[in-house]
Amino acid sequence: MKSKAFLATVLATFVLILLGDGVVASFVLGPRGPAGVYNWNTIALGWGLAVASSGLIVGADNNPAITLALAVRGDVPWSRVVPTFIGTLLGGFLGALAVFLVYRDGLVTTGMPNIWTSGAGSLYDVAFPTGKAVGAYSILTASVAEFFGTLVLMWSVLAIGEKKNAAMAAFGPFIIGGVIVAIGLCLGGPSGYSLNPARDLAPRVLGMLVGTKGLFDGLYWLIPPVLVPMLACIVSTWLYDATMKPETGQ
Repeated sequence: MKSKAFLATVLATFVLILLGDGVVASFVLGPRGPAGVYNWNTIALGWGLAVASSGLIVGADNNPAITLALAVRGDVPWSRVVPTFIGTLLGGFLGALAVFLVYRDGLVTTGMPNIWTSGAGSLYDVAFPTGKAVGAYSILTASVAEFFGTLVLMWSVLAIGEKKNAAMAAFGPFIIGGVIVAIGLCLGGPSGYSLNPARDLAPRVLGMLVGTKGLFDGLYWLIPPVLVPMLACIVSTWLYDATMKPETGQ
């Protein structure tokens, strides 16, 4: 990977995390406006716009799981995989650092809450609503949610990349952003829909360094947000090629 392409990867992931973790920080720390202005819908929309902005502004790789799957498919050289991993992790770390600088006062005042990572969602007492969490989704369930969410994301990326969809390519960042919104609203509850190892791992490291507790307790940090998206992208690509890829000559 040439230096210019590497820097573009860093910048693309920087923008992704700056805006994505930024909307989470706004939600967690209490935004201006009446109660209820920021909610899960806001987070899903914010992350969708973050993905679209990253693609629109920079237009470079920001998901190493997708790059890995494309290398397995033969679409990109294997020599590009490791630099993409490094570039996305660096960009994600810098993006999280920028969010920390923007929201530092609020984060310090509230004890450095976790705004950095995805994670298992809480279950609530819906039969007798108390407003209190009564449990959380298991690693297995969160992994299943990540798998299917990433499956949909990778199918979307592959479909947009096909020559038959050349007219859609110009709107690709907005389409993928819309897919991210849909995944967040429909499948994001159990795991927080990482879908991207760099989106979760790099900000998690920054969060640990600035004092957020418990970010690397257990194995959750490794399995649903990091390993599962990589596996899902490979499986999704295989399924796409086996069932949906246009025949040559069409």
